[in-house]
Amino acid sequence: MKIFLCSLFFMAISLTLLSACDSGQTAETQDWEPTIYETVNNLDGVTMIVKGETVSSTGLTVTLENKTDKRCVYSEDFLLEKKIEGKWYQVPIIKGASYGFGEPGYELDSDSSNVSDWTVDWEWLYGSLDIGEYRIVKSILDVRKPGDYDRHHLIAEFTID
Repeated sequence: MKIFLCSLFFMAISLTLLSACDSGQTAETQDWEPTIYETVNNLDGVTMIVKGETVSSTGLTVTLENKTDKRCVYSEDFLLEKKIEGKWYQVPIIKGASYGFGEPGYELDSDSSNVSDWTVDWEWLYGSLDIGEYRIVKSILDVRKPGDYDRHHLIAEFTID
């Protein structure tokens, strides 16, 4: 009887541990949401590139460029994601952070020479980032006329050393 009870107890513990491990998440990503962005950088001729010398654990500058005849508009919203074991996860905001983004519209006109630098400081929202591979996700609108637009998402990857 003791052997049966010990075996039953061992099986219950094993099943509990297996179900905890089966989630596919590491301790680091347990509270992190996987990316929701499957389609990115699909607005042909419009790019976002990180200016490498500006990268720090609390911010960076990106260059947005429009080499099309489209009228593009972007605002101050963004989010950060971290690559963990080959998958992208949304970096959680710091506990207690209350935020909202201003919605001024910055034009990225249709001109092959139109380049815009946009600087972001995320310390107030994400704190200081740990070492790792990250990407910034930014929405941009392809505006045909007021109220008639398509929303796209640009990403640019960077590394915190």
